[in-house]
Amino acid sequence: MRAAILAFLLAALCSAAEFRFGRAEVKITPTTETGGVKPVLDDLHAKAAVFEKDGTVAAMAVVDLPVVNRPVVEEARRLIEKETGIPAGNVMISATHSHTGLTPGWAGTSSWPSLTPARAGKQVEEAARYTAFLSKAIAQAVGAAYRNRQPALISAAVGREDSLAFNRRFLMKDGTAQFNPGLLNPDIVRPLGPTDASVSVVYVETPDRKPLATFVNHALHLDTVGGDVYSADYAYTLAKLLGAVKGPEMLTVFTIGTAGNINHLDVKAPGPQRGPEEAARIGTILAAAVLKAYKGLDPLDVTQVRVTRETVPLPPVELKPGDAEKAREYLAREKSGKSLSLLERVFTQRVLFSERQQGRPFDVEVQAIALGKNLAWVGLPGEVFVEIGLAIKQNSPFRYTTINELAYDWIRYVPNRKAFAEGHYEATNTRCGPGGGEALTEGAIRCLLRLHSAQ
Repeated sequence: MRAAILAFLLAALCSAAEFRFGRAEVKITPTTETGGVKPVLDDLHAKAAVFEKDGTVAAMAVVDLPVVNRPVVEEARRLIEKETGIPAGNVMISATHSHTGLTPGWAGTSSWPSLTPARAGKQVEEAARYTAFLSKAIAQAVGAAYRNRQPALISAAVGREDSLAFNRRFLMKDGTAQFNPGLLNPDIVRPLGPTDASVSVVYVETPDRKPLATFVNHALHLDTVGGDVYSADYAYTLAKLLGAVKGPEMLTVFTIGTAGNINHLDVKAPGPQRGPEEAARIGTILAAAVLKAYKGLDPLDVTQVRVTRETVPLPPVELKPGDAEKAREYLAREKSGKSLSLLERVFTQRVLFSERQQGRPFDVEVQAIALGKNLAWVGLPGEVFVEIGLAIKQNSPFRYTTINELAYDWIRYVPNRKAFAEGHYEATNTRCGPGGGEALTEGAIRCLLRLHSAQ
């Protein structure tokens, strides 16, 4: 009898020490009740994963939307903690950046519609309805993943695909920097930065080798499908093809790497380079890279699940003499019914944001989740330049480090110092000054070092 009791207790202890994993997805395609209605090319989803070891639980949620913002994330975290007990600070929430996700989502996080309500009232109203729905949907997905926890094995690999991504900032013959200067433009001299060809793959399966989930990360904008439709962009094709190989029960979770200055446009080739067919091409090639990476999967021992985050103060936006007056002129023109150019609009937004900050640093969150000593995810806010992601990976103590940009809040672009000096679109459409990208880099590395040393 005593031996039986001892065996039972030992079995319970072993079970408690197992790494457990849960996953779920919830459809978030807008409806007449939740937001604006458009043709649906493929449905949008909130995809969630839960990691548990020795009583510590972390969660990750990813939405097929252009962005998420702080109010949505904080409300979703509150609901998740209330329903599951997972600490709010242990939940990482990000967007894939699909430009065909939800147009009102941009309005819900942008200062511009509130400045010109007469011209964007419908967008603001739709965004408000969708925002209320979205936090609940994210919490629903995480709650379902939490209830679906089961013993699991995890492995990782880094594949490579260097034919899809292109740095979109170029040095022109007149010495200026431009983003997306056009296909076959004879005035292009060379790209102004690198790309990141790595394809991060994390694979989760049951102890008897049944697929549960594949996490895929690549630094490439999701602005391919185009048109006035709903679509998850190339991530849809990626998930469909991996599901065809591994089975429909496997959840594919795509997250975007640091792709603030990276897109799919090859300026040396003629068009067209947009549309559903182009998204399918990219998703197919990316799926092939993942299938190749499967062969090199490295089994990992999840000794602990740990989470950390910190508030990083970004330097304030720097304004030049006359910027405020120019912004007022642009704003008056827009309100009179004359549309501004893209650069004029983002310039005006930046000036107005700077005035609201009054020279104070802009506080943002950097977060990291670690599974054992070899695997970590980093969540960064905004559209982060690829150089920042490369620096974080190079300095990470973890063998496998995945960076999810557009996590927690949309703070527009986060360039490195070099890009600020070069100027143009991304250096204008930002909520920080020079040094903001380097501050994010240092904050992420501090988080990673803290998690690694605690193992």
